[in-house]
Formats: sequence, structure tokens, C-alpha cells
Amino acid sequence: MQTRIRVAVVLLLASLLPVACGPSAPPAKFKQKMVILGFDGMDPRLVQQWMQEGKLPNFKKLADRGGFYRLQTSTSPESPVSWASFAIGGNAAKSNIFDFLVRDVKTYVPDLGMVKREMPSFLFNYVPLGRPKVTSLRGGTSFWVTAGEAGVRSAILTVPVTFPPENVPAGKMLSGLPLPDIRGTVGTFYYFATDLSRYEEGNTEMGGILKRLAFDGDVAHSELTGPANPIVQEQMAALRKKGATLGDADEAEMAALEAQRDVRVPFTVRWDRQGRSATIDVQGQTIHLAEGAWSGWVPLEFRVNFLVRLYGMAQFYLVRASGELQLYMSPVNWRPDKPVMPISAPTRFVGDLYDSLGTFRTLGWAEATWPLNEDRIDEKTFMDDLYRAFDDRARIILHEIDSKQFDLVVGVIESTDRVQHMFWRFIDPTHPMYDPVAAAKYGDSIERVYERCDQLVGEVLQRVDPDTLVFVLSDHGFHSFKYGVNLNTWLVDNGYIARQGRPLGEKNLNDMFGGGGQFWEGVDWSRTRAYSLGLGQIYFNLKGREGQGIVNPGEDYKRLADELSAKLLTMTDPKTGQRIVRNVYKRDDVYSGPYIDNAPDLQVGFEDGYRVSWQTSLGGSPPGLVYPNMRKWSGDHCSFDYQTIPGTLISNRPLTDADPRIIDIAPTVLKYFGIAVPKDIDGKPLF
Repeated sequence: MQTRIRVAVVLLLASLLPVACGPSAPPAKFKQKMVILGFDGMDPRLVQQWMQEGKLPNFKKLADRGGFYRLQTSTSPESPVSWASFAIGGNAAKSNIFDFLVRDVKTYVPDLGMVKREMPSFLFNYVPLGRPKVTSLRGGTSFWVTAGEAGVRSAILTVPVTFPPENVPAGKMLSGLPLPDIRGTVGTFYYFATDLSRYEEGNTEMGGILKRLAFDGDVAHSELTGPANPIVQEQMAALRKKGATLGDADEAEMAALEAQRDVRVPFTVRWDRQGRSATIDVQGQTIHLAEGAWSGWVPLEFRVNFLVRLYGMAQFYLVRASGELQLYMSPVNWRPDKPVMPISAPTRFVGDLYDSLGTFRTLGWAEATWPLNEDRIDEKTFMDDLYRAFDDRARIILHEIDSKQFDLVVGVIESTDRVQHMFWRFIDPTHPMYDPVAAAKYGDSIERVYERCDQLVGEVLQRVDPDTLVFVLSDHGFHSFKYGVNLNTWLVDNGYIARQGRPLGEKNLNDMFGGGGQFWEGVDWSRTRAYSLGLGQIYFNLKGREGQGIVNPGEDYKRLADELSAKLLTMTDPKTGQRIVRNVYKRDDVYSGPYIDNAPDLQVGFEDGYRVSWQTSLGGSPPGLVYPNMRKWSGDHCSFDYQTIPGTLISNRPLTDADPRIIDIAPTVLKYFGIAVPKDIDGKPLF
């Protein structure tokens, strides 16, 4: 017994040793240099308008030297899909990224669609036998890997779909989306307040934890809900393996484990009502905040047990301290100097950046969209935080350009996408959430972020040689999201989803990430032919693929595809009679590659103004077909017809193709460096 424990501890200590970086950079092999700056969601219509108005002078300087183009996006115009296609130069059936979510074909349960996560086993429910393991689901070969194998030195910085990081020959990588928070989610925010009712407490639809603060005099005690305890998760998984029905003793044990599932950190709030301020005491740290003030990054330690500790950091913001106390806390980012798993390649790269630049946010989804959407912070607070997120990314990009160690730098900033998601309602007077008073105050926010992008481009141009090839691009554009469409409700009403007397319950992200949620309640799979999950994807209940499939491959499959496509194109808004669906794309018409079996059977392309509902994206089926979008998340690109929502491409060198596609960037880079373009790439060089 003692020998086994010693061996386990040795394995643990070995796993915690730092990984060597290797040499900093190989010598230069290429004279040509290239910089690609990606601004997620930057819309070509807005770029063109503001260039013409003189508000984006550096963009115009580039365009005057080369050109301004609309860049065709991926069939599903979602950021992970588009950036994966950008990386490999191929369609989604070659990247295996079709949506933010995937479903388990046997159970129909959704999960995050970019990575596979595996927790370590524990000896005696205490000693870890390794580290957590995260595997990317993205297929294909990134152009920076192909280029690196030929000697191109590259820095790949926060490009989406680069977590976990891949080893880049002759290069470095700092991961972007879907790099999670410490809870393993896209970004769980926290909100503590005295005026929360017991009905509001709990988990929000799209990723927040709300807790009521109860003060005894001037002091309240609460706790931060951290990562799931992997030891408890392993015990719960062992119980589930006993079968669908558990005995009374097992049910009691499961309930007890559920109560212990999350690692928690206690903290205390002391409220100075007269001074309209509060003091937070957490893990020996004292943070004093005036109303409307942010803290710096607060280091946090989540202790699973004596051997296993996870290190994160978060920021507090005191929303209100007069009358009521309202306290917001950001998602817990992994600390750059102490991540539990690699978030850069080489592993030490992120630590080197931390040593040079200080603290920066590591979360892939770096902006506070979810708390604004849930009305827990206001627009000014959101913009203040967004500018800091932008600057974090920009500092890293400029730092690596200044190093002069690279032939190719690819850096992506997603703040453009986030501000348009949240503030499109201020530039569309027809949006249900348009408010002329608020629009007068915040209506220029998107423009200001575009101007910030232009300023970054100017700083880059000052730092590189005049003959450096510079691309400024985005993965897609934007539309107004005025109405949500319950696609699963339509499938129920039209007989494609069969119920057993109960509606499909409403879902939230905790159902998925927390592991305790139930999906597809009341669905009779023996009579269900099709269902929707994700952002505009429809899957057939295919025999031999789905766990309870009934649709036969071959002719039955084709008939269902034809029938459903035709019916979807007739969908209209019950109130206005307006057409809702612009196009429906069949799997075999738009995808080809080794992962085609994972593709949706239909991709629905909605008209401008209509987007698949949040509940549909999580597999829900609430009453009603169309409802006005009364959320602040008012602009979008997901589930729209990809032909209507191109991205932007500005080059300081003219292209020979006036209709570029996002899949054309990869072969263009390779040709620029004189590298043969692999035959499995779908795109074509642009010059």
C-alpha cells in the first residue's frame, strides 16, 4: 500500500514539473514577412461606410495599396466553424467543426463541440494519476503547421479553435477560444446581491451564478463556486454505471455527492453604507471597492485536496452600494503563470508573456457579454471591460511583432464580435430593443471599437517593414437579431419530433457543463424523425447512427431531406407573414471530407432579422414559433444564410480573385512563402 502511494506521488510530482521550451526561435530562413490581423465579426458594410467617412484611415491606407473585399464565410457562419476553415483551408467536413455544440449520437445529449475532456483517475479517491487531458476535435492541418515544417517562424495568438494548443514547428501559439474558465465553461460569471429573490438565485440560461447576500449588520458571508471536484465526479460516474435506475441507498449517495461536487471558496463582504463602498475579504486578501469601481486581478486558489490545487484569478466590480448592495465577479480565468493544463506551445510561452507584460486575461471568450445580457451589469461597465479585453490581446500581438523573431504573425481579437452582439440594437431602429435615448448615448460604440482596430493596424504598420504583406480580415459579418425562432417547436408542430405527453423542458448551460441536466424529456425517439441542436443545424434520427434511429439510410434519408427542406422554406412569421428561412443546405451538397458523418443533415439559413432561438440551440422546445428578441444580445451571425453575411478582407497587395473565401487564406499564405499547397486544401491562392 505505501509503495503504491509513493509511486502515485512521484507520478504526480513529475506531471507538475515545468515543460522545457526549447530554443527561443530558429534563425530566419525567409526574407518575406506577413502579418494577419483578425477582427472577429467585422462587417464589410460598416468598414466600407466608415472608411469612406474618413474614420478608418489605416484601413483605407491598406485598401488603397491593395484592395478591400468581401470574404465569403463558412456554410454555418459561426466563429468556430469559420476560423477552423481559415486554419486548414477546407470545409467543415475536413475540420470536423460544425457548430459550438456536438451531440452524443447514442444519447442525444449535447456537449461543447470543439474539445474532448478527460479527467484523471484518483488513487484511493485522493492521489491524482496524471493531469486533466483536453483533446481538440478539430481535424485537418493548420497552415501554420505546414509553414513551420518548411521553416516559417510564426506566432499564432488567440486564434479561435486553438485550444488545446498545437505544437507549431519553428513557432509559438497562445490559445484562444474555447479556452475555458476554471469551471470548464465558456465563462461563468458571478453576481451577489441583497435584492435577489429566492426565485432568481441559481444558474442563468447562458452562464451565470446568482446568489443572495444576507447581511448581519454590516457583514455578509458567501462563497465562490469553483471547478467541479474531479474526485467527486469520478465517484458520481461510477454510480451512474450501475444503470438507469438506482436504489434508494445509491440515490442518497448521489445526492450527497452532488452537494459536494463543486470546489468552493468562502468570502466575506463588509458594507460601508454611508461611504457607499464595500470590502471583500477572500483567502487572506482584502479588496476595498467604491461604488462603480473595479478591482485588479485577484488571485484565487481552489483546493481539491492537499495535493490538488487549481489557480485562477478574477476581478470584482461593485455595481451598487447604496440602498442595496450588488457585487459582480468576472469568470475565474486561469492564471497565466499557473495553468493546470497547457494553454500555450511551448508550455512556457504564456509564462514568458506574463513575465514581460504582467497579468492578462486567458479566457477564450474574454468579454462580459453574458452578465450584460442578464442585466447584471450596464452598458458602460461592459464597454470598460471590453476595452481592457481588447488591450490585453493587442498588447500581446504588438509584443510579438516587436520581438522580430517571426516571419508570420497571426493575431485575432474578438471584441468586434462581442460589441456587435450586444449593441446592434442601438444602430437598428427597427429592433424591438431599440431605445432612442440609449442609442444617443451608446450608438457610436461599435464605431469606436472599429476605430480602435484601425489604431492597432496603424501601430502594426509602424512596426513592420513597408514590404511586409498585411491582411486585415474577419470570419463573417453581422445581421440584426430581431426575432427568435423555436425550430424544435416547429419540428414538433409538423410531426418530426414526437412527444410522450410532456413538453421539452427549458435548458441552461449549467445543464450541459454541470452534468446534472436532463435533455429531450418527453421525446418519443421511436417516432421522431428529426431534431435540432446548435445554431441552425437539423439532424435526422438516422438508423445505425443515432442510438434510437428510425430513418433508413439511402432513399428514406433523401426523401426526408427533400421534404424537410421544402417545408422549411415555406415557414413564415405568424404575425407578419414574412418569410423566415432563406435557404436550406443539404449535407451532401455543401460538405465533403473525412468527417462528413458528423455533419448536420440540414443547415438552415435564416433571413435577416430571424435567428434560431437560444432554447433551440440547447435542444429546448418552448411554446410558440416566433418571439421578439427582448435581450440585449441583439446582433448575430449564427444560423443566418452564409451567403448574406460575408466577412471583411483588406490587403496591402492586390488580389487576383475579387471574390475571396475564408478557405483561400491558408493556401495564399503557403504560396506567399513558396510552399507547395497540399492537395486536400479546398481553397485557392489569391495571388
